[in-house]
Formats: sequence, C-alpha cells, structure tokens
Amino acid sequence: MNAVVAEARRWIGTPYVHQASRRGAGCDCLGLVRGIWRALHGAEPQAMPRYTPDWDEPQGGEVLLAAARRHLLPADGQPMAAGQVMLFRMREDAVAKHLGVVSAVGAAPRFIHAYARHGVVESPLSAPWVRRIAARFEFGKG
Repeated sequence: MNAVVAEARRWIGTPYVHQASRRGAGCDCLGLVRGIWRALHGAEPQAMPRYTPDWDEPQGGEVLLAAARRHLLPADGQPMAAGQVMLFRMREDAVAKHLGVVSAVGAAPRFIHAYARHGVVESPLSAPWVRRIAARFEFGKG
C-alpha cells in the first residue's frame, strides 16, 4: 500500500479540531496533511501561522494554494494516483481551502479528509468533489 495512504488511514476517526494536527486527538484538513508530512519527512517545512476557517476568502487570497506550491510537488499533469494531495474550492468562485488525500482510484475512487462535524473520514470521490479540485500535488521526498 502507498505510504501516504497508509498514514492517512491511521488518522481516520480523529475528531475535527480547527488548527490542530494530532492523530487521535484532533485535526483539520491541513492538520491531516501536516501530520502525514511529519510521519513521512519529520519536521514540518515551515512554522504554521494562525489561520481562520475562511482562508482569506473575503480578500480572495490563495494562501493555501501558495503554501502547497511551496512545499509539495505539482501533480496536475499526471493521472490521479493514490497518495496525491487534492486542494478543493468549495465553490467555483471561492479560494481553495480544503485538502484531501486520494486513497483509491479506478471505478470507485475515494479520498481521506478531515471534515467539520465528521472528523477524519474516507469518502467517495464523487463527481461533485471532482468538480471542486483546484490542484493536485505529491509529497515528494521532503
């Protein structure tokens, strides 16, 4: 099994807690990706600033997209693959502010993400979710 997916699955059941990143105790979608990074690469690549749930949406800043581009490898031109990190726009005209990890591809694609009021779950990567993908990335070598 892909190491990214295996680590993401270890987080399933972790409660949703904004700005947290502790497996079993609480995390948000970024906290899940941060925790996977730590498991694979050790220390995080930058100190985490405080952030709000709207991710600078009123100002239109692509804060999360810019950070993903700094620390992850682009995968947009490649086929979707297990272990890729997906960045979503929750509305077509909104900033990208939700993250998930592809856990399965093919006839029944799935992804793992931390979702408010649900915690870390593995969900079908249904057509509505696919339409929201703003970018895809890979963890690389750290």
